[in-house]
Amino acid sequence: MGDGDGGPPDQVRRLVLHGTRGVVSRCRDFTAEALADWGWIPADSEEAGERVEDVLLLVSEVVTNACLHAGGPEEFVLRNGQGRLRVEVSDASPEHPRVRVPRSPALPGGHGLMVLDLLAAEWGSRDKEPGAVGKVVWLEVARLPRRSTGD
Repeated sequence: MGDGDGGPPDQVRRLVLHGTRGVVSRCRDFTAEALADWGWIPADSEEAGERVEDVLLLVSEVVTNACLHAGGPEEFVLRNGQGRLRVEVSDASPEHPRVRVPRSPALPGGHGLMVLDLLAAEWGSRDKEPGAVGKVVWLEVARLPRRSTGD
Protein backbone atom coordinates (compact mmCIF):
# COMPACT_ATOMS: atom_id res chain seq x y z
CA MET A 1 0.00 0.00 0.00
CA GLY A 2 1.14 3.52 -0.52
CA ASP A 3 0.84 6.48 -2.78
CA GLY A 4 3.55 5.33 -5.20
CA ASP A 5 1.04 3.57 -7.45
CA GLY A 6 -0.73 6.71 -8.62
CA GLY A 7 -3.75 6.21 -6.35
CA PRO A 8 -4.73 8.50 -3.52
CA PRO A 9 -2.40 8.51 -0.52
CA ASP A 10 -3.20 6.24 2.38
CA GLN A 11 -5.26 7.54 5.26
CA VAL A 12 -3.36 6.71 8.46
CA ARG A 13 -4.41 6.62 12.12
CA ARG A 14 -2.00 5.87 15.00
CA LEU A 15 -2.67 4.98 18.61
CA VAL A 16 0.21 4.84 21.12
CA LEU A 17 -0.41 2.22 23.82
CA HIS A 18 1.02 1.23 27.19
CA GLY A 19 0.41 -2.03 29.06
CA THR A 20 -2.37 -4.51 28.46
CA ARG A 21 -5.34 -3.31 30.50
CA GLY A 22 -8.33 -2.47 28.30
CA VAL A 23 -6.13 -2.28 25.23
CA VAL A 24 -8.14 -4.74 23.09
CA SER A 25 -11.38 -2.79 23.47
CA ARG A 26 -9.53 0.51 22.92
CA CYS A 27 -8.11 -0.78 19.63
CA ARG A 28 -11.49 -2.16 18.50
CA ASP A 29 -13.21 1.16 19.29
CA PHE A 30 -10.40 3.09 17.57
CA THR A 31 -10.80 0.84 14.50
CA ALA A 32 -14.60 1.17 14.41
CA GLU A 33 -14.30 4.96 14.57
CA ALA A 34 -11.76 5.00 11.73
CA LEU A 35 -13.88 2.64 9.61
CA ALA A 36 -16.89 4.92 10.10
CA ASP A 37 -14.83 7.97 9.09
CA TRP A 38 -13.51 6.11 6.03
CA GLY A 39 -16.96 4.96 4.87
CA TRP A 40 -16.72 1.26 5.74
CA ILE A 41 -19.49 1.80 8.32
CA PRO A 42 -22.41 1.83 7.85
CA ALA A 43 -21.98 -1.13 5.55
CA ASP A 44 -24.02 -1.00 2.37
CA SER A 45 -24.54 -4.77 2.15
CA GLU A 46 -24.64 -7.81 4.41
CA GLU A 47 -21.30 -8.93 2.95
CA ALA A 48 -19.70 -5.54 3.68
CA GLY A 49 -21.06 -5.72 7.24
CA GLU A 50 -19.47 -9.13 7.66
CA ARG A 51 -16.18 -7.69 6.39
CA VAL A 52 -16.29 -5.01 9.11
CA GLU A 53 -16.94 -7.73 11.73
CA ASP A 54 -13.97 -9.68 10.32
CA VAL A 55 -11.75 -6.60 10.69
CA LEU A 56 -12.80 -6.10 14.31
CA LEU A 57 -12.18 -9.78 15.09
CA LEU A 58 -8.74 -9.61 13.45
CA VAL A 59 -7.88 -6.50 15.49
CA SER A 60 -8.90 -8.36 18.65
CA GLU A 61 -6.71 -11.33 17.71
CA VAL A 62 -3.51 -9.43 16.90
CA VAL A 63 -3.81 -7.10 19.89
CA THR A 64 -4.61 -10.03 22.22
CA ASN A 65 -1.56 -11.88 20.89
CA ALA A 66 0.62 -8.85 21.66
CA CYS A 67 -0.83 -8.80 25.20
CA LEU A 68 -0.35 -12.53 25.80
CA HIS A 69 3.03 -13.05 24.15
CA ALA A 70 4.82 -9.68 24.01
CA GLY A 71 3.96 -7.66 27.11
CA GLY A 72 1.36 -5.60 25.26
CA PRO A 73 1.33 -3.50 22.10
CA GLU A 74 3.24 -0.24 21.92
CA GLU A 75 1.60 1.22 18.82
CA PHE A 76 -1.49 0.39 16.78
CA VAL A 77 -1.64 1.74 13.21
CA LEU A 78 -4.41 1.65 10.60
CA ARG A 79 -3.74 2.44 6.94
CA ASN A 80 -6.64 2.75 4.53
CA GLY A 81 -5.99 3.05 0.82
CA GLN A 82 -6.16 1.40 -2.59
CA GLY A 83 -9.15 -0.69 -1.53
CA ARG A 84 -7.34 -2.27 1.43
CA LEU A 85 -7.07 -1.79 5.15
CA ARG A 86 -3.72 -2.55 6.75
CA VAL A 87 -3.51 -3.09 10.51
CA GLU A 88 -0.09 -2.91 12.23
CA VAL A 89 0.61 -3.77 15.86
CA SER A 90 4.10 -3.10 17.19
CA ASP A 91 5.51 -4.50 20.41
CA ALA A 92 8.85 -4.84 22.19
CA SER A 93 9.28 -8.59 21.70
CA PRO A 94 11.71 -9.79 19.02
CA GLU A 95 9.83 -13.14 18.85
CA HIS A 96 7.79 -13.38 15.64
CA PRO A 97 4.46 -15.25 15.59
CA ARG A 98 4.77 -18.84 14.54
CA VAL A 99 2.10 -21.37 13.80
CA ARG A 100 1.90 -24.04 16.47
CA VAL A 101 1.33 -27.72 15.95
CA PRO A 102 -2.20 -28.10 14.56
CA ARG A 103 -4.78 -28.32 17.34
CA SER A 104 -8.38 -29.33 17.48
CA PRO A 105 -10.68 -26.35 16.94
CA ALA A 106 -12.66 -27.70 19.91
CA LEU A 107 -9.80 -26.91 22.31
CA PRO A 108 -9.70 -23.40 23.78
CA GLY A 109 -6.94 -20.96 22.89
CA GLY A 110 -4.18 -21.10 20.31
CA HIS A 111 -6.38 -20.24 17.33
CA GLY A 112 -5.31 -16.63 16.68
CA LEU A 113 -3.06 -17.41 13.73
CA MET A 114 -5.71 -19.73 12.26
CA VAL A 115 -8.14 -16.80 12.38
CA LEU A 116 -5.59 -14.60 10.58
CA ASP A 117 -5.12 -17.27 7.91
CA LEU A 118 -8.88 -17.53 7.38
CA LEU A 119 -9.94 -13.88 7.43
CA ALA A 120 -6.99 -11.72 6.36
CA ALA A 121 -6.03 -11.37 2.71
CA GLU A 122 -2.40 -11.38 3.89
CA TRP A 123 -0.56 -11.16 7.19
CA GLY A 124 2.98 -11.36 8.49
CA SER A 125 5.53 -9.77 10.75
CA ARG A 126 8.75 -7.81 10.39
CA ASP A 127 11.42 -6.45 12.66
CA LYS A 128 11.02 -2.85 13.76
CA GLU A 129 13.27 -0.30 12.12
CA PRO A 130 17.02 -0.70 12.77
CA GLY A 131 18.02 0.23 16.30
CA ALA A 132 14.56 -0.49 17.75
CA VAL A 133 13.80 -3.67 19.67
CA GLY A 134 10.71 -5.60 18.74
CA LYS A 135 8.51 -6.37 15.81
CA VAL A 136 5.45 -5.27 13.87
CA VAL A 137 2.68 -7.78 13.15
CA TRP A 138 0.56 -6.68 10.20
CA LEU A 139 -2.48 -7.86 8.31
CA GLU A 140 -4.43 -6.64 5.31
CA VAL A 141 -8.10 -6.92 4.47
CA ALA A 142 -9.55 -6.02 1.08
CA ARG A 143 -12.48 -3.64 1.09
CA LEU A 144 -15.52 -4.80 -0.79
CA PRO A 145 -16.54 -2.58 -3.70
CA ARG A 146 -19.39 -0.18 -2.93
CA ARG A 147 -22.72 -1.17 -4.41
CA SER A 148 -24.13 1.16 -7.01
CA THR A 149 -27.21 3.09 -6.00
CA GLY A 150 -29.14 1.50 -8.87
CA ASP A 151 -29.43 -1.86 -7.06
